[in-house]
Amino acid sequence: MAEKLRFALFGNVYQAKKSYSVKQLISSLEERHAELYIDAEFYDYLTDTLQLDITPSGIIKGDDFQADIAISMGGDGTFLATAARIKNKAIPILGINTGRLGFLADIMPEEIEDCIEDIYNRTYKVDERSLIEVSHNNAQLKGYPYALNEVAVLKHDNSSMISIRVEVNGEFLATYQADGLIINTPTGSTGYALSVGGPIIVPQSGTFCITPVASHSLNARPITLRDDVELTLSIASRSGSFLTAIDGRSESCQDDTILTLRRATYNIKVVQRKDHSFYSTLREKLMWGTDPRE
Repeated sequence: MAEKLRFALFGNVYQAKKSYSVKQLISSLEERHAELYIDAEFYDYLTDTLQLDITPSGIIKGDDFQADIAISMGGDGTFLATAARIKNKAIPILGINTGRLGFLADIMPEEIEDCIEDIYNRTYKVDERSLIEVSHNNAQLKGYPYALNEVAVLKHDNSSMISIRVEVNGEFLATYQADGLIINTPTGSTGYALSVGGPIIVPQSGTFCITPVASHSLNARPITLRDDVELTLSIASRSGSFLTAIDGRSESCQDDTILTLRRATYNIKVVQRKDHSFYSTLREKLMWGTDPRE
């Protein structure tokens, strides 16, 4: 008899072409008599919008839930939102990609059955991914103050460039005159930071990277630091305010806000199939090293 496992399902509610994948997933779990708990918003979407007939073991409302495996159906944005719901529960997250690129959500719909089989056979691996914790003036921000990908300090759309003073463990590093600054984890190195010229960083390398956005200085280049440091950011702008984006969740801050960034005390666990690796994902998703002439 198959092991009794509990699954927590979260998903993107803006992708209409996923009903077959959801049916396939639920059918695979039902065959193994799994307990399935579905996020309330996603459950409403599946039953009301997609008109699926689903009877889960329970509905997830808020953060009071537990599971053996969390499943994120969508793209990397959905995975990040799922990680924000998991917080420090240490529940491994399986990302099923029904979105576009998918670095974190790298299980394709056609792999669902094999991947669930891997989970029950325990022939899968779990990667540990670090997060950045953000606080300001000795207090936390209003939203979830942890970033799996990156923390970005950005100018408001209608303002001129901002000035960002960065200190590392209290020592002055540089003042960046730019449209913004990105501080990312290795996981976030293939996200926003990559689009503005940041380096790709291998997971578990124990680093942060600082990359300016549209810098007004030609000698402002990305710099990679050990992630056991504490970063302090002081911002000045003509508008008197700036944006702090934590994995895309934006919040307006006043110029007297001092941000402090450090590595979080817990990691996010990512479920991966045995034959998947960071390097194979680079080759498949970014066509890394591919010569278009061949």
